[in-house]
Amino acid sequence: MAFADLLDRLGGVGTFQIVHSIFLAFPVLMVATHNFLQNFTAAFPAHHCEPKPGINGTDGLTYQEFLRITVPTDQKGQPEKCRRFTEPQWSFLHPNATLANITGIETESCVDGWVYDRSVIRSSIITEWDLICDLSSMKQMAQSVYMVGVLLGGAIFGGLSDKFGRRTILIWSYMQMSVAGTLVAFLPNFPCYVFFRLISGMTFSSVLLNTLCLMLEWMPVKGRTLAGTFIGYVFTSGQMVLAGLAYAIRDWRWLQFCVTAPFYFFFVYSWFLQESGRWLILNGKTDQALTNLRRVARMNGKLEEGLKMTKDEMIAEMQHEISSRKSSHSILDLVRTPGMRRITGCLMMVWFSTSFAYYGLAMDLQKFGISVYLVQFCFGAIDVPAKFVAALIMSYVGRRVAQSTFLILAGAMIIINIFVPIDMRVLRTALAALGKGFCASAFMCAYLYSGELFPTEIRQTGMGFSDVNARVGSVVAPVIHLIGEHIPILPAIIFGTAPILSGIAAACFLTETRNQPLNDTIQEVEERRLKNNWLKQEALKMEITPLAQKPNNCYKDAI
Repeated sequence: MAFADLLDRLGGVGTFQIVHSIFLAFPVLMVATHNFLQNFTAAFPAHHCEPKPGINGTDGLTYQEFLRITVPTDQKGQPEKCRRFTEPQWSFLHPNATLANITGIETESCVDGWVYDRSVIRSSIITEWDLICDLSSMKQMAQSVYMVGVLLGGAIFGGLSDKFGRRTILIWSYMQMSVAGTLVAFLPNFPCYVFFRLISGMTFSSVLLNTLCLMLEWMPVKGRTLAGTFIGYVFTSGQMVLAGLAYAIRDWRWLQFCVTAPFYFFFVYSWFLQESGRWLILNGKTDQALTNLRRVARMNGKLEEGLKMTKDEMIAEMQHEISSRKSSHSILDLVRTPGMRRITGCLMMVWFSTSFAYYGLAMDLQKFGISVYLVQFCFGAIDVPAKFVAALIMSYVGRRVAQSTFLILAGAMIIINIFVPIDMRVLRTALAALGKGFCASAFMCAYLYSGELFPTEIRQTGMGFSDVNARVGSVVAPVIHLIGEHIPILPAIIFGTAPILSGIAAACFLTETRNQPLNDTIQEVEERRLKNNWLKQEALKMEITPLAQKPNNCYKDAI
């Protein structure tokens, strides 16, 4: 808790915090583009079979007439994507001929390849490796592998950052994204593409989690909401930036390289970032912590205050946290004590249900009927007002209220949509968009709220574990959609119920953290839990015996 006092002495939210946050934000902007990149690098262009070569008598025909006699049409009158006639159907050239009924006409697969419409999508992994027809599921498989990488990254890098430091893991992550993203762009086959997309997915989790943690741990109490909101908007901006880049760069390999190349620059300047002072003190690196704190003081215009600070003074301020800290931690510490079990259990529900509902809705928001580039931009723009409202509620009402409210509203939008007639497309789309916005707000709350609930010594382990639950939700969502083929109403009920239940759990069992110092140790979490229980008991006694004299003993005497 005392570290917050040290930061206030050294200038509070000063020049250092602002500059540090900006440098941390640029990689978040670009990592957001990687998360949605396959919308463009794996886009499906219009296509049809390559007509059978060597057909005599076609010299005077236009291409459309040639296509008419060699490739069947689908129900919409468009060329069939995966079949062609074994022999040319000359009768279809007659003006009164109909293409609706081709029953009995022999067809074959596209043995000579496909012709792609490159007017919108110049190239993608689909056109390069012909991932269509029998191989069309490879696109979804590649995206699923990427999501597995995101899941693994949260599980692996969260614990590593608690052990080796936030800055160290960030430096490694920037280089990992640089190398993996470049190899995705230039290696020649699909298996390599899938493998290095997995590595990129791992880096996505690491960059987000360590950026938020490093930012929060250098931010005084009053600046944490602003910092969390700032990162949320940076991520949203990345989605909109991707739309512009994809519109300008229509070749998938160069688009992949374009969103990867900045990470080489991020890797270079990341060596000038400051390691978390909290983490350094709690891990016995007090000399480096003192050096970093003096740099902060100098940038914030508090040079004299920084020079007056000594190592002994700093250790004395943090003595309670240092003495309470265990020498090593594991994921079991998340459930070892009553207070941590409550926090971990509730946040598991929050992260799972938020991601579960978000991706469940995202799969139903693809029918705008407009340019894919505009759809991507709109998906990002929807989050702008949602996150602004979330920031206001978190700042002036509280994290717990914001978290539970947005989860319950997201679930309510999904449930309400069940009762809207299918032909009312505008209303259904508006409700789904609102639900998606509420999920985005819930995500922003979850990142900030979780960072404040988990203590410093296992904060990244807890954040990584929470992120794993979110990725499990994104993996489970498509499976629930498959159930809809048999019971259409069931997916909406499940997608709506999950966030409502987790919102109720958050409201009932989590504690408020607004304007509260960060907990540095598990012991502090338990002490705060006991204090809250004691205060509730005292309040209950006062209600039962209003005329009784208020006890004089303080909380410390009680425990």
